[in-house]
Amino acid sequence: MKKGQVYEGSVVRVDFPNKGIVCVGDETAVVKNGLPGQKVKFSVNKVRKGKAEGRLLEVTEKSPLETGRTCSLFGLCGGCTYLSLPYEEQLKVKEEQVKRLLDSVLNKQEEAWAFEGIKGSPKAYEYRNKMEFSFGDEYKDGPLALGMHKRGSFYDIVTVADCEIVDADYRLILQTVRDYFARAKVSFFHRMSHEGYLRHLLVRKASCTGEILVALVTTSQDPWQGETAVEGSLDVDALITGFKDLLLSLEQDRKLAGKFAGILHITNDSIADVVQSDRTELLYGQEYFYEELLGLKFKISTFSFFQTNSYSAEVLYQTARDYVGDLGGSDKTVFDLYSGTGTIAQLMAPAAGKVIGVEIVEEAVEAAKKNAAANGLDNCEFIAGDVLKVLDEVEEKPDMIILDPPRDGIHPKALPKIIAYGVDHIVYISCKPTSLVRDLEVFLENSYRVDKAVAVDQFPWTANVETVVLLSKGAKGPVDLCSARTEVERRLIDSKKVKVDFSLEDMDLSEFKGKATYEQIKAYVLEQTGLKVSSLYIAQTKKKCGLDVGENFNLQKSENARQPQCTPEKEDAIMQAFRHFGII
Repeated sequence: MKKGQVYEGSVVRVDFPNKGIVCVGDETAVVKNGLPGQKVKFSVNKVRKGKAEGRLLEVTEKSPLETGRTCSLFGLCGGCTYLSLPYEEQLKVKEEQVKRLLDSVLNKQEEAWAFEGIKGSPKAYEYRNKMEFSFGDEYKDGPLALGMHKRGSFYDIVTVADCEIVDADYRLILQTVRDYFARAKVSFFHRMSHEGYLRHLLVRKASCTGEILVALVTTSQDPWQGETAVEGSLDVDALITGFKDLLLSLEQDRKLAGKFAGILHITNDSIADVVQSDRTELLYGQEYFYEELLGLKFKISTFSFFQTNSYSAEVLYQTARDYVGDLGGSDKTVFDLYSGTGTIAQLMAPAAGKVIGVEIVEEAVEAAKKNAAANGLDNCEFIAGDVLKVLDEVEEKPDMIILDPPRDGIHPKALPKIIAYGVDHIVYISCKPTSLVRDLEVFLENSYRVDKAVAVDQFPWTANVETVVLLSKGAKGPVDLCSARTEVERRLIDSKKVKVDFSLEDMDLSEFKGKATYEQIKAYVLEQTGLKVSSLYIAQTKKKCGLDVGENFNLQKSENARQPQCTPEKEDAIMQAFRHFGII
């Protein structure tokens, strides 16, 4: 296949994450957003070492499997991938993806292991307990929209009025809020000019009680950008009060199944396209509600980390607890590394002598401490810090380790420290199977084996899937921690057997938000679009966004010096990279 050419072929399978393998005669290409059995037209944007990657142009023939119900925006909205498949078929796709990835590593393992398939979500539709909707327009200078980004777009927003992954309360709140601000002719925040008022609408709903938290996120700018409001002489205070009263009227008129726990107004003047608070005003009620999982209560506020599918989260955590099994005594110490708000740690606490959770996000650690106290658990200790550093400071030695790392998996320098404890069993919970298999290869090189694994569908209709793995130690015996670490580190460095194969699109770079280098941006743009961009073009785009170009960038000495200007196509690609890295 040649770069720039258009081809037609059939999607023979879909690899994680959402990589359709398209067959064209005797050749294949990787094309995102395809479904098994579809016939598609695509353009090749990259050919490397004989492997072609393309961009989907058109589905010329649907898959015979596409018999599921869809919403009106399926294929246009960037939220769902598998919505046109019946849920059973989607589960088969994800199960095959996980098994294929695990087999690629575990075929080196001599001992037998069990793959226990996939566990589906108890609710396939209307399962989400949190949504972050964005304000914008569906096309340039179009009417106000509130919803999700269009697939492949950083600017265009589609109003997801009939979204299938949230319940009717979400849909009603979304439409009501959009219509209210549209009538008032309120501006939205433009990501390039950094001008405008409306930014995001956050909605959270407790699955157990039906309580709802709504947070409107705006800038501190003039809502009308100097223009006259349509409905009389509204000021900002009246505008926000009207927003609150309109929401409460939905409850008063019994149009909602749930009830409002709180309504908030959050001001965010950050340039970056992230949801954060410079100032929070409570308009009604309180800033939190309580959610329940497996008999434990968790306090949830606007920015609390919590699984977005409470129903499937119970399946996931029950599976992890089952994999842990009988700890063999109340004097056992369990390490819960990357513990978040301490959900897993608290579930393990009744069977352990002590559970130590380590989490880098301080707010999550504070929430974990409060939740543990509220649940009457006094044997949980939560430490705020990087796992890599904390393990050097903790004096206790674990009898078992539970790992639930972020999408990029375990830090390579933390792996030897974890392995060196020499615990008999490790339970690894992964939200990204490609990172999981990379880490598993290292565990297998260091005397661990996989006993069993199972996939858990936390996110129906999307390309994401969780995996739980039970690892056991091969060679047993006392471990000298210091010498063991040294040996493991040496083996990790010296070994030529571990091959890590990944692409930029598989990487979760949230840890480096706002800190991407010019080379990282270039690599991402090339990976995603096939375009080569210069440091000059990146700097020009940064300046347009009001961003610092970096003190080491070689700027022209003269303001009048002629420079090549970044093309619109390359500027869009660079903006795509900025958004990926969290720079804007």
